[in-house]
Amino acid sequence: MNILITGGAGFVGANLCNTLISDNHNIFILDNFHSGRKENLLHLEDKRNFNFIEHDIRNPIKINEKIDQIYHLACPASPKFYQSNPIYTTETCVLGSLNVLNFALRQNAKVLFTSTSEVYGDPEVHPQPESYKGSVNPTGIRACYDEGKRCAESLFYDFHRMHGLDIKVARLFNTYGPLMRSDDGRVVSNFICQSISKTPITIYGDGTQTRSFCYIDDLVIGLKKLMNSNSNILYPVNLGNPDEFSLLELVHEIEKISNKELTIEFQPLPMDDPKMRKPDIKKAQNDLGWKPSIKLSDGLINTYDYFLNELKK
Repeated sequence: MNILITGGAGFVGANLCNTLISDNHNIFILDNFHSGRKENLLHLEDKRNFNFIEHDIRNPIKINEKIDQIYHLACPASPKFYQSNPIYTTETCVLGSLNVLNFALRQNAKVLFTSTSEVYGDPEVHPQPESYKGSVNPTGIRACYDEGKRCAESLFYDFHRMHGLDIKVARLFNTYGPLMRSDDGRVVSNFICQSISKTPITIYGDGTQTRSFCYIDDLVIGLKKLMNSNSNILYPVNLGNPDEFSLLELVHEIEKISNKELTIEFQPLPMDDPKMRKPDIKKAQNDLGWKPSIKLSDGLINTYDYFLNELKK
């Protein structure tokens, strides 16, 4: 198949691209390197089934080849990047999704949208099922991303209702692994890089807030299963690891891998930072036959080794 990945130079997109290239699909990557990296794609430049198009998703998409499937990932996904230019983030979520949907309609292509667990906000329901409507602050510093993704979801469902477009919506929870940026400000990359550079581990809040960490290989399998699922699966599907860890427990796991005692520096908790994150993945298990298989301790070893090499560069 001819498959388009928007935001394909980013962490998730590049890992997904690697897998789809290995499956012998013809891959078209669209990215403007706002938060994605050229380095993530360099090893693919000589592949016959790899095509790169530098493009800002806020502008209409023009590709002459027939596209069969679209994975729409384009959007800065870490608070550091999406808060640095919140208007750009909202435009990417809303205008970008409109451009992807109109292109999919012209191509009669199946399109999967990577939404986020942030649509649940700082949740009052735990764990978070897809039926939970969320507790989001529409005027806060995270709203550009939270509400941008919520608006994009509504566009996807309106295109399905109005035009019969074949859509899928995945709500991604915290994901980690190789090809992450060392400077993206996410908790796993922050803690590992601070550990390697022998600087204090920065925890915002008291460290008791929880996250659920899904290794990238598991997530990619889930995305492919959802994309290729039957047309009855129209509802959003949580993709994440239901094993829940506090940030202090994450520090302890990294201490075991690095074999060193880490110093922690506590900072004030940012506005609207969620205190709990744990996906209810019953729909993914029952309807896709998917659940994560890689334990945090194993995934962190691979991620630690990746960042050791990255920081040497």
